[in-house]
Amino acid sequence: MAKAIRRGASQGRARSVLADLAEFVETLTRSLFDPYRPELYYMRGPGPKWHAKHDGMPALVRVRAKR
Repeated sequence: MAKAIRRGASQGRARSVLADLAEFVETLTRSLFDPYRPELYYMRGPGPKWHAKHDGMPALVRVRAKR
């Protein structure tokens, strides 16, 4: 009788391992072939407040006046 219990427990573990493996393969497949790419839709670049903070003053250019 003890052997029957052990056999059932090992079959349960084998099923658990197979279920975990199947879940891993499914998750990996979804990750690799997911057509949804949020960066294409939501990231539009820095806004005017960011530019005001990070854009420095333009460099002064010397201009020669003809006399």
